[in-house]
Amino acid sequence: MFVRSFAAILWSHIISRLGVPDRMKSSFPMPGFYWRSSRCQSMEHVLVAEEPLSIRVDGKPYSVVLRTPGDEIAHAAGFCLAEGLIDRPDDAASIGFCDGNDTNVVTVTLTENRRRRIPAVLDRRGYISQTSCGLCGREMVADLSRELTAIEDHSLVDIASVSKLTEELGRLQPLRKKTSASHAAALFSEDLELLSIDEDVGRHNALDKAIGNVFLRGELAAAKVAVLSSRISYELVQKAARAKIPIIFAVSRPTALAVQLGSSLNMTLASLGRPEGVYIFCGQRRLIKS
Repeated sequence: MFVRSFAAILWSHIISRLGVPDRMKSSFPMPGFYWRSSRCQSMEHVLVAEEPLSIRVDGKPYSVVLRTPGDEIAHAAGFCLAEGLIDRPDDAASIGFCDGNDTNVVTVTLTENRRRRIPAVLDRRGYISQTSCGLCGREMVADLSRELTAIEDHSLVDIASVSKLTEELGRLQPLRKKTSASHAAALFSEDLELLSIDEDVGRHNALDKAIGNVFLRGELAAAKVAVLSSRISYELVQKAARAKIPIIFAVSRPTALAVQLGSSLNMTLASLGRPEGVYIFCGQRRLIKS
């Protein structure tokens, strides 16, 4: 009985107070209730927004990802880099909204030269993205990693400093402060200068956006450390490897498959230890104590 009343009241509030949520917003208030000790009271929540983003390549649908609205052009650029569609900014003749009024559709037009060089990548169109939402639908891990090459990078960073940056990542997340429901990815130089930080409801999307921003500015070569609010998954290692970022630090531990891939690509993977310290899973030589 309570469940039916709750649903009816919640829906009534949505219709009367919000109408259709603003697609341009990364978060919006929504009425709800707070239940504690058998008591229920109304309250307003700030919820993270989630919308589909359709990425079209050369006029045809390529992939649809769920993401938090915002920074769509950079998101598409980082996604295309991770997928192997582009290697440099000038591989794309243009990246823009298909319709100026619809920020949920981004179209990427490749140069003719780039198009001729990647027929196999373009043939993946219509299949699930290999980097946006896991390994679902893919039969072999080898097929995903065959285009990745080992990172020949000898950058050194102070382990205590990176650990502190990881612990304090939440301070750089305004969306998380409002919603408690967003992931973040931050990119740093070898001397730990912040190059880019982005938030999204999806950890893959956050990293695509952060990489896309420095990529479009022509500063990707300076990115040496990725700091993530999530666990380190295989797909996130794959994205960092495509961007030639050698070091990944995260709040949570990696998967076994992520460590296998990172180790094979000469990368450094580490996470915060509990209750304190740092867990290092591969590439420990890049982490030094100053």
